[in-house]
Amino acid sequence: MNHLRVPLASVAEFDEIIDVRTPLEFADDHIPGAINAPVLSNEERVIVGTMYKQVSPFDASREGAAMVARNIAKHLDTLFADRPRNWRPLVYCWRGGMRSASMTLMMNMIGWRARQLEGGYKTYRSDVVAALATLPPTLDYIVLAGHTGSGKTRLLHALADAGAQTLDLEGLAVHRGSLLGAMPNAAQPSQKSFDTSLIGVLRSFDATRPVFVEAESRRIGLITLPESLMTSLRGTMRCVEVNVSVDERVELLTQEYGHLLAQPEHFRAQLLRLVELHGKAVVDQWLTLLDNGQQRELSEALITRHYDPAYTRSSRKLLQGLSKAIPFEFHPTAQDLHAQAQALLALTSQADRCGSEAAPQVSSEDR
Repeated sequence: MNHLRVPLASVAEFDEIIDVRTPLEFADDHIPGAINAPVLSNEERVIVGTMYKQVSPFDASREGAAMVARNIAKHLDTLFADRPRNWRPLVYCWRGGMRSASMTLMMNMIGWRARQLEGGYKTYRSDVVAALATLPPTLDYIVLAGHTGSGKTRLLHALADAGAQTLDLEGLAVHRGSLLGAMPNAAQPSQKSFDTSLIGVLRSFDATRPVFVEAESRRIGLITLPESLMTSLRGTMRCVEVNVSVDERVELLTQEYGHLLAQPEHFRAQLLRLVELHGKAVVDQWLTLLDNGQQRELSEALITRHYDPAYTRSSRKLLQGLSKAIPFEFHPTAQDLHAQAQALLALTSQADRCGSEAAPQVSSEDR
């Protein structure tokens, strides 16, 4: 079977990538572009594994082979029924073992030029981990810093629309980053799936152009950012401090917390998690505002008592370049986000031309 195995570097040469692991394994993470054709279901894999330990390896192999054969036959009759004679699929499982070997063998018996990925998903995962350790330091970052509610994500998206390279870590993590940052009706990806998405984006960047990214803590919800990326972001001397009035921040937070305000019991549970940090009396005041429907007052209280002190404590320590950051006045609820993004791009280009010295403050209204 060795002539049917290929290295990870050959992935792009194939017409299709077939992941034969269970649906649960596939959902946890998979090679980008792969489709799932499991040769064992979630339940069948548990049955075979239990039989291997409690009965015997022979009985487990015999039972597993029957399951695999039935599942492969089903895929051939349905999922792969329309594939042409010259089709070239690449097949992989967890370690390049019997699951992918069985599918590859059957496909080649039919006449397709199928190959098995050497080392399986495990090899792919090792490649991702290695790349996450070495690729982030090769890029040039401009970090957007600023208080919670400053609309940094909106500015980041506007910069992308204006043609800048942007890294939306919160978008990849499906989380806004704060304690109240969970997205409505959207679960976070697994850590492995996040890593796969992140390395895909990093590899797409032009290393000769800067990458705009928000300042983040090491964890975004349940996701942990790679240490190499955090070191690169904290060490860059290229920072922009986004300045927004308190009134605009309150308005923005009220908009972004709309889903929480529509689910007051869930919001209440989230606020109660802050008792240890702020004390019961303070959190009770916030709960009263929530119960009374005083949305703007609650947003302002969270800004002044929770978010701003946390930013003051952490930002100056985590970002070396913040003391020389380019100040930028931003209006996140205005209609001219594209024009404001262009103003910031012009400002950062001016700073590049002037060297490492920070440019004077420019309001988006002065463009």
